[in-house]
Amino acid sequence: MADYMFIRKSRNALSSFLHVILNLALSVVSIGATVITGNCLIGLVLVVISKWRIFAVNHRYWLVNIRASLVDIIVGTSFVLLAYAAGTEFLPVHYALILGYAIWLILIKPRSSTNFTIIQAIAAILLGGTTATIFAAISDSVVLVLASFLLGYAAIHHVLIQSDDQDSTLISLTAGLVFAEIGWLCHSWLIIYTIGTTGICLSQTALILSVLAFTFFKIHAAILEKGDKMRFADVALPILFSLLVIIVLVVGFSQPRFNIH
Repeated sequence: MADYMFIRKSRNALSSFLHVILNLALSVVSIGATVITGNCLIGLVLVVISKWRIFAVNHRYWLVNIRASLVDIIVGTSFVLLAYAAGTEFLPVHYALILGYAIWLILIKPRSSTNFTIIQAIAAILLGGTTATIFAAISDSVVLVLASFLLGYAAIHHVLIQSDDQDSTLISLTAGLVFAEIGWLCHSWLIIYTIGTTGICLSQTALILSVLAFTFFKIHAAILEKGDKMRFADVALPILFSLLVIIVLVVGFSQPRFNIH
């Protein structure tokens, strides 16, 4: 029995080590290849290949698996597209993207607690929203609208499904429509906040959507905990905080020098 336990622990340690190495390689190669080739195709293909388990089952379960993996797909795709948008010369932003993707794959993505599920959803909104803003600026508003719908649906569904919410599909679709409307409104002033000359950036739209999602998650958690006994006082703090953040962003940080139009 002792030998069996030792072998099992050794296999688990080896499996964990290989998991870390493969995910680290994915983050380096997908973003590195995008920068070196000046083409995002290789990176996107690698992200899709990394999700091979989605299609390793009967085709009847493909749609379910895709929905369950939407947040991860959005994050991986966003990292690659952000690296592509940053140019073909290695800049601080590229190293930050490699590090960020590695942290996502190794430390954040495997977690399944409520707090980490919320972190995963908000990360998808921040990265996906910023990516959509950048590409919408050089294409059409439909890019931001469709991307916002997908972000709202994927993020809300990702959290609700963990709590076995029976209305998760309807609520997720509604959230997607709300996000799409906000994306359409925000397209009139696509604003990017950058950190010096590093190339690291976040879009105002992504921040607003993230704050709204955070507020929804807090309200949903209060409803699950309090039920019919929930009062406004139970959710007043996150609502007021979110309103204050959005007002500060729109009023105080919408100067023309930030606008990418």
